Amino acid sequence: MDDEPPAQQLIQKYIMSVPSLELAAVCANAVDALAVLQNSQVGLLFLDIQMPHILNTDFMRTLTNPPKVIFTTAFRKYALEGFELDAVDYLLKPISFERFLKAVNKVTRLHHAPADQVSIDPSLKDEHCEAFIYFRSDRRMIKINVDDIVYIESIKDYIKVITKEKIIISKQPISSIEQMISPHLFVRIHRSFIVAINKIEFFTNQTIGIWKHELPISRKYRLDVEKHLNV
Repeated sequence: MDDEPPAQQLIQKYIMSVPSLELAAVCANAVDALAVLQNSQVGLLFLDIQMPHILNTDFMRTLTNPPKVIFTTAFRKYALEGFELDAVDYLLKPISFERFLKAVNKVTRLHHAPADQVSIDPSLKDEHCEAFIYFRSDRRMIKINVDDIVYIESIKDYIKVITKEKIIISKQPISSIEQMISPHLFVRIHRSFIVAINKIEFFTNQTIGIWKHELPISRKYRLDVEKHLNV
């Protein structure tokens, strides 16, 4: 909920860029938002704190069973009050996509229970581990088990997700996927490549062999690759 059209449009654009999110409604005031909440199942609200006639922190206090909330505002002074209301996160305008995605990932971790959905070595589990990811491709949301991913390649504004059985093309930055997957299971080896550590067949100082492909290791990521491979 935001009364500024540019801010509304930016959040809508970000939501459409994240496959796991679905836009339910856009509201410019508390009355409209209340109507949506009463008639729809909403799991997450993006609320601009300072609105005409009412602060959205006060609006939140009127809700009996509020959904998860991410507050947005241009004023730092509201941050503490937002967290006192158990907000998932607090985004200070102007909001970058990376910061938006970090906040959304917090919501995902709160609801996600990977142990029930995929078999993963317990020593590799951490708070960032996801059992599956939905990718938007050909006007569909395609569910991919994280354990099936071999590597991910960035191609301009798109990513190519190579799995054991298929290839998915999705329009989103590779950085958005990097924040969704466990750093214990995947490693960035190049600005254009993220690979599954347990799928690596061989490596040299400059390349990694994975599923009959030889991918480059850039100088920027070499030390991180060596750390993950315990070299």
